[in-house]
Formats: sequence, structure tokens, C-alpha cells
Amino acid sequence: MINLPLFPAIVTDMTGSFFIIIFSFLALRYAWLLTKKQPENFLWGFLFYFCLTLASFAISRALGHLVKHILLLTGNQEAWQTISPVSGGVNTLLMISLAAVTIYYHKGIEGYQAIRTKAKSLKEAYDQLGVAAGQLQEMNLHLEEKVVERTLELSASEKKFRNLFNNSKDMVYFSDVSNHLLTMNSAGFIMLGYPPEGVPTLNLVDIFTNEDELVSYHETLLGQGFVEDLEVELTKADGSGIPVLLSATAVYDDEHQFIGCEGIGKDLTRIKTMMEQLAASEKMASVGQMAAGVAHEINTPLGVILGYTQLMMDDFTPDSEPGQNLVIIERQTKACRKIVADLLKFSRQSESARENVAINEILLDVIAVTQHSLNMDHIIVHPQLADNLPPIVGDTERLRQVFVNLVNNAHHAMEKNGSGDLFLQTRLDPIHQEVVATVRDTGHGIPEKIRAKIFDPFFTTKSVGKGTGLGLSVSYGIIQDHGGRIEVESPVTDEQSGEKKQGTAFLVIFPALGPEKPSIKE
Repeated sequence: MINLPLFPAIVTDMTGSFFIIIFSFLALRYAWLLTKKQPENFLWGFLFYFCLTLASFAISRALGHLVKHILLLTGNQEAWQTISPVSGGVNTLLMISLAAVTIYYHKGIEGYQAIRTKAKSLKEAYDQLGVAAGQLQEMNLHLEEKVVERTLELSASEKKFRNLFNNSKDMVYFSDVSNHLLTMNSAGFIMLGYPPEGVPTLNLVDIFTNEDELVSYHETLLGQGFVEDLEVELTKADGSGIPVLLSATAVYDDEHQFIGCEGIGKDLTRIKTMMEQLAASEKMASVGQMAAGVAHEINTPLGVILGYTQLMMDDFTPDSEPGQNLVIIERQTKACRKIVADLLKFSRQSESARENVAINEILLDVIAVTQHSLNMDHIIVHPQLADNLPPIVGDTERLRQVFVNLVNNAHHAMEKNGSGDLFLQTRLDPIHQEVVATVRDTGHGIPEKIRAKIFDPFFTTKSVGKGTGLGLSVSYGIIQDHGGRIEVESPVTDEQSGEKKQGTAFLVIFPALGPEKPSIKE
């Protein structure tokens, strides 16, 4: 067997052992620095313990080799034999520890990843919770401002609704499923003739005049959920009827159960009056055409009868029976000719001269003409004529006839009372640039049932022989021929108190003559 020198191997082994110790401690130091920099990092912690085990193993093995060579070189083989089992056991134990750390590395990584995933989820949840907390904090900080802002919006909305409810000129009401009126605006109570406050609970059954109309109202409301433009008659507090146009919408609860309705009612009295006046106007136009033809046909024979009667009166004395009969014939013929003249005026067949007219002067002339007969029945005239009225364009004589007719009608309405007050008023409506003349009496008034007929030809409430029923018809035609209109109010509303007073007021309205409107001559 060839003997080789062991010195190079021993030097190499000792040098390698020395470097193993150095490198293991360098690795341990690097792992410690990483662990210190990121203490929460599981991987650096595992690497630190792995390097610590590796360094322990390196020290144990390297020291074992160094001690072995030192003892062998110094001739202490027995000492090495005693130490060798211990050194080998320690090395084996450290090797097993190193192997165990290596084996469980993957399990540690999986655990680390699971923990990291969970930590990431917790962090995201924490971040979301932080955002929610921030929003909640922001909401808490501005909650009072938002509550105030929302309260102001609701208050403004409620105010608008309340103003609409209170200021509406139409009836606005809310009713429940039993037809009780839960609430109604002031215009509704006034329309029905009740005071705005202190009114007992009303029911639709009480104010609907016709039961069939109420049944139709309910059937339509329940069938299609609303009622649109249903014309009904309601009963006022005084028992009189009033035409009303109803529109209503059904109200349902969260379970879509019918719990009542909300509706609006519009008074049709004025509209119906206007429609009746329009119908009367059309009727009078047709009657006027007929009257013109009849008047022309009758006027000629009446003139012949009157002429022959006056000729025959020269042949008899007034005291004789034939003379008295001829006087009666003459008087009745003249009465017929007056009726014919009124018919001609009604049909607007007579000529008319237009010029600038002062309405106050016409009324003063009418007062002068009628004052005596009015005083005989203790009727006091109250002229209330506005100053500086603009003129109107018209025929003075025909306009004087209009106001004489109105004054005579007022006289007739008050003569049974034995006294009364006649008010002649003029004023300017600056908004519409119209001159308004009012003839108002304190007589018995005009019943509502005949109010729409007063301008009809030959309609009169006077006894036989006291009127032909053409006065207002002729006046109506003259006023329309002047571009004006006539309105009737009975009973009369007091301008100051707003109360209804007995009597009748005729309002004659003419367009005022502006500086750009010259007078017209016909």
C-alpha cells in the first residue's frame, strides 16, 4: 500500500471547516437583518431559523474536524476516541434538525400564504370599514345640515301646495272612502254658501243634488281611477242648486286599496249664463231679421189707417160717439206705430249718427227727464259720476234711449215699495280702457229663473198695457251696435262689505275713446 502524505487533506479540511463557520454566520447575519427589517415577513423568519440551525451545524462539524486534527497531530488519539461519539451525535442531531426545517419549509410556505391571504382579506375589509367609517363620520358631521336642507325643501313644497290650496278660486277637496269631506279650501265653502270656518263635517251625499250623479261619479272613479269634467249639480247651504264641473282622482294605500279621492270643482254658473246670453243673442238676431220684415209690412197699412182716421175726425165732433171711437182708433194706431218703431230699432234698421259722446252728460239728461216721475214715488236719485272720463263713440239719442229704458225698469221695480234709491254711477276701467255706467236700484230684484230671458223680445214682467217687452231687447241691440256689452247682477254685491243686497244692477260697458281713435260719422 502506497503511503501518501495527509497534510494537504488536513489543511484543506481545516480551511473548509473554517470557511463553513464564516459563511454560515454571514448567512445568519443577513437573515437576521432581513428579519429585523420586515419582522412580519414569515419567509425571513423561517430563513433566519434555517441559517441559525445551519450555523450551529457548521460550528459543530467544523469544530469537530478541527479538534480531531489537533488531537491526532498531538498524539491524543485516545481523547479523540472519547470525544468522537459525542461530536458525531451532536452533528447527527443538528443534521436532523436542519433536515426537519427543510422538510417543513413547504408546509410553512403554504401556511404563510394562507395567513397572508387571510391578512389581505382582513386588510381589505378593514379598508372598506375605514371608508364606511369615513362616510358615516361625514354623514354625522353634515347630518344636521342635510336635515335642515331637506326640511326647508319640504317646507317650501308644503308652502306651494298650501298656497295653491288656499288661493285657488275653484273648490279643492279631499274625501275618504265614506264620502266625508276631510278638508276643503275656502273657495269651496264659499261656493257652497258656507262660512270658511266653523263648518260641520260635510258629506258628498249631502251636497250632490241628484243621487244618480253621485252614483255615476263613484262608478267612474272606482272603474278608471279618475273622473274628468263631470258636470253635476250641487246643493248650496240655502238649498239652491249650483252647476259644477268636477274632476277627481282616486287615492289608494300601499296595498292598493281605495281610501278616498282628491278633486277640483269649478263653478259653471257664469259660463252657463254666458252661454244662455249667447243663445239669446243668436235668437234675437234671428228675431230681429223677422221683425224688420214684419215692421216694414205693417208700417204702411198703419199709416193709411191713421191718415183716414184723422180725416174722418174732421167730420165728427169730439163729443159724439163716432168722434170718440175715432179718438180710440187714432190712439191705438199710434201705439201700434210705436211698437213698429221699436221693432225697427231692435232690428237696427234705423240710421245712426256716431260722434264723440260724454256718458256723464247723457246720464244727466236722463236724470232731468225722469226726475219728476221718480220723485212722485219717493225714489231718490244718487248720481255718482266720475270726473275726467274719456268720451265714447256713439249716437247720443240712441244711448239716451238705453238709459231711459233702464231707469224706467228700475222705477217699475221700486214703485210698489213706495220708496227706493236709484244709483247712477260711472267709472273708468283703466286695465281694459272701458267706460262703465251702472244703473242700480233697491227694488225686488230679478229671480234667477228668468234672468236669462230678460233680453228676449216681447218678454216682460209688467202688467198688460204697461210694456211691450222690447225695451231691454232694443237696449241690448243698441249697446252691441256700439261695440259694448251689458251685464246684470241681482242681488247686488256691496263693494265695501262684499255682502249681497236686494236690488238689481245693470252694467253698461263701452270701449273708451283713446287719442288714436277719431270719432265716426255715419
